[in-house]
Amino acid sequence: MARFVELSHVITAGMVTYPGLPAPEVTPYLTRETSREVYAPGTEFVIDWVRMLGNTGTYLDSPFHRHADGPDLAGLPLEELADLPAIVVHTAGSGRRAVGVEDLSGHAVAGCAVLLHTGGDVAFGTPAYGVDAPFLTGDGARWLAAEGAALVGIDAVNIDEIVERGERPVHTLLLAAGIPIVEHLTGLDLVPDTGARFTAAPPRFSGLGTFPVRAYARLPD
Repeated sequence: MARFVELSHVITAGMVTYPGLPAPEVTPYLTRETSREVYAPGTEFVIDWVRMLGNTGTYLDSPFHRHADGPDLAGLPLEELADLPAIVVHTAGSGRRAVGVEDLSGHAVAGCAVLLHTGGDVAFGTPAYGVDAPFLTGDGARWLAAEGAALVGIDAVNIDEIVERGERPVHTLLLAAGIPIVEHLTGLDLVPDTGARFTAAPPRFSGLGTFPVRAYARLPD
């Protein structure tokens, strides 16, 4: 039987994904108690309002997130999001924040989801998560685009280095090349370097650039 590994964080009301951004809110629209007044005896439902940013939990950035003329979430074909061969680049425990070309160049990444296991997810949900976080370098992004990576993910607060001047070269390069980005992954230590299949598909939301995903890996037999 196929084995799956969860690679996304659980979303809960009040959680902090990106320090400084609002947390999700969940409020009842229809409670089980009030639904009993609408449906037949013994039948009840619950329906909730959910108010949250697209940048909540583990989420995918489409090119539209950065580039106004790029495809939005609804414009991404499933072939670019589901059942992709996965390449996991492990730098966790190295003591280095930056993932660069030297870490990537030994891998054949064409058509693959390249997943950066930096260990940054251990601080998720704490103030330390956004401090001195791991990131992909601009040269690394340029190399991945040139080599034809299909998708790039990272288990850290941002795929770019967070700097005061607000530059985001990795988002700019990858999304301009039509390569979706998945941020805030977790559990990549359980995925082998090669052989797994990766899926991270958001809803077909028109006019939106970013939304949470259920990211997971199917391990090789």
